[in-house]
Amino acid sequence: MPKITIVDHHGNEHAIEAQSGESVMQLAIANGIDGIVAECGGNCACATCHVYVDEAFLASIPPPLDHEEDMLGFTAAERRPGSRLSCQIVLSNEMDGLIVSIPDTQV
Repeated sequence: MPKITIVDHHGNEHAIEAQSGESVMQLAIANGIDGIVAECGGNCACATCHVYVDEAFLASIPPPLDHEEDMLGFTAAERRPGSRLSCQIVLSNEMDGLIVSIPDTQV
């Protein structure tokens, strides 16, 4: 069971145990973490679940597929090297310790 840390847009850290197969978006919403809008419900169609993956963990998650890369062009906040859509980060035990931060705005 991976444990990840989500840093909300106020800088508060939320350490949460996740289920393998669950997305970061699902985990954030289920735990009431503010800042993930997810208008499309996790279908990689809106870019309102944008997060920044801590650079130390970029190599431990699969790279974004072409469709996610396209949607990352529509994020409201600045795109950075660690930018990902949280609906596309499916957690596994190998991602234990992952840290993601939510930007100041999603829309």
